[in-house]
Amino acid sequence: MTCGVLKLDHAAAERLQQLLPPLIRLDTFAQHAGPWIYSTLKYLAEEARNPQPGGETVLTRLTDILVVQAIRAWLQSNEALATGWLAALRDPKIGRALQAFHRAPQEGWTIARLAERAGMSRSAFAARFKQLTGEGAMQYALHWRMQLARMDLREGKRTLAEIAIGLGYESEAAFARAFKRIVGTSPGAYRRQ
Repeated sequence: MTCGVLKLDHAAAERLQQLLPPLIRLDTFAQHAGPWIYSTLKYLAEEARNPQPGGETVLTRLTDILVVQAIRAWLQSNEALATGWLAALRDPKIGRALQAFHRAPQEGWTIARLAERAGMSRSAFAARFKQLTGEGAMQYALHWRMQLARMDLREGKRTLAEIAIGLGYESEAAFARAFKRIVGTSPGAYRRQ
């Protein structure tokens, strides 16, 4: 048996964790999972048995890869993911727009810019996005930014002004208003809690 601990420290990882089942069972005989599971676990065990310089880094990276591959295998085998955030990420067009947004949430994203990234008209993009996620694209963007803000506030490394600018707000006050509207408390109170 191989056991490990996984620390999630990104907004996407937190959101993904909410969607994952309590247990992911991978069939080592399944075509999409078997070969890489066996070889990766074998390499992990060997690296753990015979520590060498840089071994901790190798173990960490292999474990990261194992987790990502396990989630991929789960996604491929889960027919229930026809809608929602993961379905949107997997959609060839909507996924492209989401990836662009996630890489630079501070940009001045609009429906038109996201639709352009997706290679779709604004109306088709907006309809498909809402069909997959259950919310509008700009509402999604706002919630995603607030999720990033909550992470930043918990870490306590950046000032409110730095967080605001990093999320694309023109002022700390505009950020604070949006944060309070979505989260229900001011950024300062959230940080203190």
